[in-house]
Amino acid sequence: VVGDSRTGEMDKIDGPYYFFKMIQKTRRLVPQWMPTIGIEGGRINIVPVDFVVDALDHISHKPGLDGKCFHLTEPNARRIGDVINLFAHAGHAPEMVMRLDARMFQIVPAYLWKTLWTLTPVRRVVSSLLSSYGLPKEVFQFINYPTKFDSRETQKALQGSSIEVPDLSVYAYRLWDYWERHMDPDLHQDLTLRGRVENRVVVVTGASSGIGKAAALRVASAGAKVILIARKVEKLEETANEIKKLKGKAYIYPCDVSDLEACDQLIAKITADHGGIDVLLNNAGRSIRRGIASSYDRFHDYERTMQLNYFGALRLIMEALPGMEARRRGHIINISSIGVLSNAPRFSAYVASKAALDAFTRCAASEFSHVGIHFTTINMPLVRTPMIAPTKLYQNVPTKSPEEAADLIVDAIIHRPKRVATRLGIFAEIFHLLAPKAAELSMNEAFRLFPDSKAAQGASGGESSPEQIAVAQFTRGIHW
Repeated sequence: VVGDSRTGEMDKIDGPYYFFKMIQKTRRLVPQWMPTIGIEGGRINIVPVDFVVDALDHISHKPGLDGKCFHLTEPNARRIGDVINLFAHAGHAPEMVMRLDARMFQIVPAYLWKTLWTLTPVRRVVSSLLSSYGLPKEVFQFINYPTKFDSRETQKALQGSSIEVPDLSVYAYRLWDYWERHMDPDLHQDLTLRGRVENRVVVVTGASSGIGKAAALRVASAGAKVILIARKVEKLEETANEIKKLKGKAYIYPCDVSDLEACDQLIAKITADHGGIDVLLNNAGRSIRRGIASSYDRFHDYERTMQLNYFGALRLIMEALPGMEARRRGHIINISSIGVLSNAPRFSAYVASKAALDAFTRCAASEFSHVGIHFTTINMPLVRTPMIAPTKLYQNVPTKSPEEAADLIVDAIIHRPKRVATRLGIFAEIFHLLAPKAAELSMNEAFRLFPDSKAAQGASGGESSPEQIAVAQFTRGIHW
């Protein structure tokens, strides 16, 4: 029984409603025009509540029907694949153009399915996947639902009245609209920054300027206890004073994150002072724009970037994880770079250090997923911060502001995704995957168009050419 066919109103979620969250999430990932493949499934009876009420009232008061049984069901029940397509259309989600007969799975013996289901890892994986889409285990019964109800007695009893089962295609959009406006579980969750961080301990490295400072101000204004970390005390005090003007809570902990022993002492002191860390934002970083041919005698460039961008962040994570694991909650956010997705030339030292942290994050997420610890990588596009100031080219190209970068961090804190990336960054990654040689040649052209900066060559000055500015405008956010 689903909602009212005239208004869509309903008071519980079951039956076809179980698939609504899956449809909604698919809509966010895949464009509506893209064809998809699914399962045909068994037939499912769907009747609106207003039909049930009207039919029940009419038959109950009709003489001569005492002691008989009536199925208030759909005369021509649709298959589950068709039902999902109707609601996908109503929700502007991609529809299944090919639906596989679920009976094809019967080629696998039943005892083998049962054996697989007894394996704990299999049950955990299936349970996690179903949970992520808001699907209960009972949904499996619809895959090969064998029962077909006979409603001929009901149709005979309703003859002469205007009561009939409306076609689902006529009112499916009303059911979807009411669910999305009133029954979507996400509507009843506190998906706000304050709901995530209020009275929580949020550690921000590189908090003295740029992205770190902007992020610290945002979480502090939402009620977080912000731990400000950077090398320069004076700059940290400026950030702390701005937070206090917002009636926020800020605590200064000067530290050079590239000093691994200092990292150990830092986390120990924060834990002792505040009882643990809820969110760790690894933002402190070092960037070097210099071609490999100009770095033959500068191996220390690679050592310095790895020391801060990878080993420093890694040391903080390793020290913070035991406390998070003990409390079975925590969120670690690593500020990576769009360069990891685009494989930007002249940034080999910087990109390699960020790629190492990305790889560690993916591995760690798999190890701590079951204890409530979340990991998020943000492949940050080019942001106008003091870190890029030495490269004069960036004075004439479009960049994000620290406040816009902080918006990405806020989104990561609220929704805890595995990765946050711009569309251009995702396109660059797919380009490298699908056409690696073409991507290499494109990057080589960019490498020759954007030479080493005067600063990288040990000189000063240097102006951007019109061609450089045009390409940078077209590929906004990518490091060149």
